[in-house]
Amino acid sequence: MTRVQRWERRAEVPLLLLAVAFLVAYAWPVVDPRMDPDVRSVLEVASWTVWVAFTLDFVARLYLADERRRYALAHWYDVALIVLQMLRPLRLLRLLAFARVLNRSAVGSMVGRVTTYVAGTAVMALGLGAVAVLDAEQDAAGANITTFGDALWWSATTVTTVGYGDHFPVTTTGRFVAVALMVVGIACIGAITAGVAAWLVRQVEADEGVSRPWA
Repeated sequence: MTRVQRWERRAEVPLLLLAVAFLVAYAWPVVDPRMDPDVRSVLEVASWTVWVAFTLDFVARLYLADERRRYALAHWYDVALIVLQMLRPLRLLRLLAFARVLNRSAVGSMVGRVTTYVAGTAVMALGLGAVAVLDAEQDAAGANITTFGDALWWSATTVTTVGYGDHFPVTTTGRFVAVALMVVGIACIGAITAGVAAWLVRQVEADEGVSRPWA
């Protein structure tokens, strides 16, 4: 195990908790735009504190890496999310640290692991997509996604690739969020199809083994 891997293992749970804290600090003002200014200031400080923590984490990983230039190039998305503050909604991708924790708690079979990943990804995409699109749309001219309920409904119809069309983003940022949700939705459907197919194959093989014990 390399030094970077040892660091990542130690920092995994604290970073996961920080990611949850960032989600609260980011989503609360979006969902409740009339919140008390003092609470908003506290949440803003919390958001920046989490950003500093993730920045220090990346600096530590870069320092521990054997080939720092190659490591930085391989983790270009970390650099972008840290340096480019204009990409604030994309920092929600830090919540993908959930996947590593879910991987350890998933059952041993590939089908069980895929099911866990798909369920976790779908739930996160649903909630985070709703918050991100509401952040982008609620103050835009001509917007039809102005409440969290509207955003959650739009997110559900988009991530499931149903797309009723009763709500839709009108801003460029909102449309980027929509594209990301569409890609996630297609991937989830593919994973679910593959998982069900694998389960059916295993069931057929098990039934054949029972009916032909001499085989």
